[in-house]
Amino acid sequence: MSDSESIERGATISARNIGGIDDTTVDLGPGVNVLAGRNATNRTSFLQAIMAVTGSDDVAMKGDAEEAEVTLTMGDSTYRRRLIRQNESIQFDGEPYLDDPELADLFAFLLESNEARRAVTTGENLRDLIMRPVDTEEIKSEIARLESEKTEIDEEIEAIEQRKQVLPELESERERIEAEIEETRTALADKEAEIDAADADVQVQRREQKQLEEKLEALRKARTDLEDVRYELETERESIDSLKQDRATLREELDALPEAPEADIDHLESEIDRLRERRRRLDSEINSLQSTVRFNEEMLDGERTDVYEAMTDESGHATDELLGDDVVCWTCGSEVPREQIDGTLEDLRTLRQEKLDAKREITDELDELKADKEGLEEQRARRNEYQQQLSGIEDELQRREDRIEQLKTRRSELEATVKDLESEVEALESEQFEEVLDLHREANELEYELGRLETDLEDVESEIESIESRLDEQSELKAERERISEELTELRTRVETLEEEAIEAFNDHMENVLEMLNYDNLERIWLERVQREVREGRRKAIKTFFELHVVRSTPSGVTYEDTIDHLSESEREVTGLVFALAGYLVHEVYEEVPFMLLDSLEAIDSERIADLVDHFSDFPDYLLVALLPEDAQALDDDYARVRSI
Repeated sequence: MSDSESIERGATISARNIGGIDDTTVDLGPGVNVLAGRNATNRTSFLQAIMAVTGSDDVAMKGDAEEAEVTLTMGDSTYRRRLIRQNESIQFDGEPYLDDPELADLFAFLLESNEARRAVTTGENLRDLIMRPVDTEEIKSEIARLESEKTEIDEEIEAIEQRKQVLPELESERERIEAEIEETRTALADKEAEIDAADADVQVQRREQKQLEEKLEALRKARTDLEDVRYELETERESIDSLKQDRATLREELDALPEAPEADIDHLESEIDRLRERRRRLDSEINSLQSTVRFNEEMLDGERTDVYEAMTDESGHATDELLGDDVVCWTCGSEVPREQIDGTLEDLRTLRQEKLDAKREITDELDELKADKEGLEEQRARRNEYQQQLSGIEDELQRREDRIEQLKTRRSELEATVKDLESEVEALESEQFEEVLDLHREANELEYELGRLETDLEDVESEIESIESRLDEQSELKAERERISEELTELRTRVETLEEEAIEAFNDHMENVLEMLNYDNLERIWLERVQREVREGRRKAIKTFFELHVVRSTPSGVTYEDTIDHLSESEREVTGLVFALAGYLVHEVYEEVPFMLLDSLEAIDSERIADLVDHFSDFPDYLLVALLPEDAQALDDDYARVRSI
């Protein structure tokens, strides 16, 4: 069954031991679902049940339960999540709707403590929060990989271009050699004709001539071998000169590259491990504070019915006292003003925020140490690479020098052989055969020259063929380079594009929402993308921020810029919700999860809540809104109501 067919048929949530819920099953229809009820009616607990089965870990179990479970059924698909209490922590098991709930936790599950919703008032860099789901390190790594690949292609194209420039010269060389070959063949044919004519006059000395010709043939072959050895010697010497130049260059580069001491890397690794341990401890403390804050918030909201029941005295008045101005403390049992508990709870929230700030500072320092370590390791790897290359060059130099000694020995042997053969030919020569011998000698030289020219022609034609075959690759390489360039451009602008889309989404929706809600003298709330120089550890860097502007007007119509601190609680809540909506749309969270959850809207008046729900209802498949009965009455009657959980 397709996702759209599943949504049209609705969804069923079954929850057990989540928050204050004992056991419940609720059917949801597509669109807006209103959870109307007073405090302590498990509305927030039901929203947490949806978060749990979707994949979130930001969920509380019933206080006296050892395990909990939530099941989501949509069409033919079923998702299940189990929560198991182990020691002081909760373990999760099962198959939730999402493998990674980060986007949903940030931008879809908009309960009171939602980080995106609260970021407007906590002073957090809104840009960092919007960009948190984006793996910028992976983008940087991919950019580095593509730049390296593009550099290799550029080098190949440049090599082809350089070889293509010598193609006309090679073609001219081929024509010259072909002309020389033709001339040499003609001269050899003429010389052989002269030899045949001369041979007709000396038939009687044929036997002596044959012996002389054999010696001449041996002499020609020895000279050819000697020339080959000399050519090979010259080639080896040129190769040695080139290798020595390479060795000198590598040594210069190695000398210019500083050492990367192992102790420095070990120290960095030790510091990284220490900071990771500190961050782990902070995570543990933050989680503990989060659980404490959530528990106390649920107690103040009247949702922890299990604790209420345990505190009820014989007259049954404990619950009323919990919800009154004076509260029975659920830790010591004494009555204290509700404001005192609210103050303590705010201190806990402040402490949690301080821990979060400390964690961010440690994370920044960790990133810097990791970068330093990677730099040292890359430096050490480059030194190793240079040293290996130098070792290889030294081995190759030794091999070629050994080969030169062998060729020198061979050259000496051939020079001696040529000298001996020349003496033997000279002894066989006579005045009678002098002319014939000269002709044979000249013919041998022409044959040798012809062989050399044919070899040179083969080399030139092979080089031309090699260049022409590379020319066929050039267009493919250029197309690949263009593709990589486009991909690099897309990667380099991806973060900036997301930032611009987030600002545009916030500003557009904020303008529409403010026009719809009609707050007195509040003209505009808008985001601006700015860059500032900030200190990151020991270095300064340019960092991007989203700066929030508030514009008000006087009764006379004059506009002025105000501060976030002067926003009313209602205006602040609306701004936070619209910011979360911008992240929801930019990251296309609606493609990942069908639910959006809204809770704790009491600071906004009923009519504005109704308008806000209408605005938000256009985006998710299921919008669940937890409201007090009087606020729920202002919503469209066509919206589905969940009256009992």
